[in-house]
Amino acid sequence: MRPPDSWSTARVTLILTLVTAAAWLIVALLGADNWAAFEGGFIPDRIGGHSTGAIPVWLTPLTATLVHANFAHIALNLLILVFCGRPTENVLGPVNLVILYLVGAYAAAGAHWLMQPDSPVPMIGASGAISAVLGAYSIRFGRNRVRVANPTLARWINALWLMAAWVGLQIVVGITFASAGIGVAIAAHIGGFAIGLLLANPLLLFRYRRA
Repeated sequence: MRPPDSWSTARVTLILTLVTAAAWLIVALLGADNWAAFEGGFIPDRIGGHSTGAIPVWLTPLTATLVHANFAHIALNLLILVFCGRPTENVLGPVNLVILYLVGAYAAAGAHWLMQPDSPVPMIGASGAISAVLGAYSIRFGRNRVRVANPTLARWINALWLMAAWVGLQIVVGITFASAGIGVAIAAHIGGFAIGLLLANPLLLFRYRRA
């Protein structure tokens, strides 16, 4: 199945793309990058009450998706969102894509917190939530690498294969960027992708059971 020809069947993807881009543009024009990162980013040590911000900590996994470091950061994220979000929304439906994106944002923040619970450094960007969309896209559109008679077992083996490949890629990306002094929230990407793999089929069943 290919992406829809019209954005009318992928309105949530379009809205997420435009809102995220607008938020970054406003912050960039105001020169408020650092303020946005520390106020809107997800900071793990706020969970333990070591620091506070204007936005409640339980909302920051969502606000963090609207904060990006620079143009390259947001451009790469939105490119993946547009490419994977359109066909995924076409299959899962707009409501389910919203659920996937929101749960992905919290799963990413949770995975990041588990790895660095005392970190005072803000995690910013929509890549965790988008990783959930990418995970669902991979399950629905990825080629099955195994040949077994049981379709359920085949899906699970395929999911594990995709997860292993994603984890390996994230490790390589993390090492590469770390050598350049750039931090990457590897655990957040893995957490988001994992929840996308897990939710893709249940959300599809949920959509058509309501039909």
